[in-house]
Amino acid sequence: MDPQVFYTELTACRRCPRLVAWREEVGQKKRAAYREWTYWARPVPGFGDLGARILIFGLAPGAHGSNRTGRPFTGDASGDFLYPALYRAGLASQPSSTHRGDGLRLKGVYITAAVRCVPPGNKPTPAELAACAGWTRGELAFLPHLRVYLALGRVAHQALLDLFGLRRSAYPFAHGAEHPLPGGVLLDAYHVSRQNTQTGRLTAAMLDAVLLRAKALAGL
Repeated sequence: MDPQVFYTELTACRRCPRLVAWREEVGQKKRAAYREWTYWARPVPGFGDLGARILIFGLAPGAHGSNRTGRPFTGDASGDFLYPALYRAGLASQPSSTHRGDGLRLKGVYITAAVRCVPPGNKPTPAELAACAGWTRGELAFLPHLRVYLALGRVAHQALLDLFGLRRSAYPFAHGAEHPLPGGVLLDAYHVSRQNTQTGRLTAAMLDAVLLRAKALAGL
């Protein structure tokens, strides 16, 4: 399928009533700092280089980040941590991602998530994860050069294992862990959430090391 056709179909998705209701409620109850924004409040499509060799796979859009801007990891603290690291690794054209028209380009990297709509409490249900897996398969179909699947967090890690039909117990999640996948490698990292970065569980140096490893595994 043509990527633009895919994105059009994806952004019209209403498969999960709970997520549809929540993403739209968040978009209506704007934070004061974003009162002038028209929130995206739809499924958030992936973003990046269609010739990518590295997939960065997150959990779900942030309520006032991606759900507001319509681009993965854009407009919140998670993106403020991730995109400077991608820039330092030579995988992004600039160190910030503020909105869809800011000129940012990714190099050899594509970013998407296990769930495309913001979930209440940042916790999608198993049924919601399963419903969105079909969109993941569709997205990966037009990314034929992927070699490294970088999972940010345990939920993303497990979603990728489910997608490939692999037993979760045989592939335990751990920061920096590497697992073989059909035609590639699953590489794990702690999620770039504020809960991890502000507590020091994930530092900039730790993320830099994982990204450099991803580049090496991908041959970039």
